[in-house]
Amino acid sequence: MKKMLFIFNPRSGREQIKGHLMEILDIFSKAGYDIHVHATQGQGDAARTVRRLGHRAGLVVCSGGDGTLNEVISGMMELKKTPLLGYIPAGSTNDFASSLKIPKRMGRAAAAVVKGSPFPIDVGAFCGDRYFVYIAAFGAFTEVSYLTSQDKKNRLGRQAYMLEGLKSISTIKPCRMRVEWEEGCLEEDFVFGMVTNTLSVGGFKGLVSQSVALGDGVFEVLLIRMPHTPADLSNIVSYMFLKEEPNEYVYKFKTSSIHIQSQGEVDWVLDGEFGGSRTQVDIENLRERVKILL
Repeated sequence: MKKMLFIFNPRSGREQIKGHLMEILDIFSKAGYDIHVHATQGQGDAARTVRRLGHRAGLVVCSGGDGTLNEVISGMMELKKTPLLGYIPAGSTNDFASSLKIPKRMGRAAAAVVKGSPFPIDVGAFCGDRYFVYIAAFGAFTEVSYLTSQDKKNRLGRQAYMLEGLKSISTIKPCRMRVEWEEGCLEEDFVFGMVTNTLSVGGFKGLVSQSVALGDGVFEVLLIRMPHTPADLSNIVSYMFLKEEPNEYVYKFKTSSIHIQSQGEVDWVLDGEFGGSRTQVDIENLRERVKILL
């Protein structure tokens, strides 16, 4: 029989998988899979489980939010042979699933896995020892994703990120950085930056260029330098969300690799989870590294 490793986060997205688990397993069983099921027991458990058991399966399916997906793919990166990936989104925002147009209904998403065809996607390598699926970010508001408790995410969904984000506006602090990529170099005081492979960030579409291709070998980069006045900040927000005239404080470009050096330690977020504090960061695009069933 075909072997599947099915990993799910029982707490993601208001614990919605509880009402769908039997339906999902029935779909997988009828498709001829011998299923090993694992419910995650805490942070890092999904990655450890994939490293331990992933080599036995031709297909690894995960259900959870973007953080759970990150862990599963991070575990897959350490296997000698990379299995196929299936994804049943169950988080608060599900940015990557939105980019891939994976069905929101869990039963339909499970059916899409067993009926789907492999679609290659890029994976981001972060400092040689971490990975990300759709975003690596630093600066203003990025701490919101990992400071917001799972319970609050479950209760409020996207509103949790917005509420916590508003609290951090008054604490925005710039950091002097030197940013180098294949075609350019910048040295500025930045308050926010993100390296992405997605159409949706934090549940918002339109923050990233609509010409995104998830398997083209390049990231979309957005950097914001420190605004000098409240009006400058307002103009930045208008540009980001309303697509007004190009803004002198916002840089956008595409690249397959990027090096960032900062004067002090900077906190990074990878797919919504804390990625560590760094003074130097190297990010590389691993083109079409994983094949997901769509």
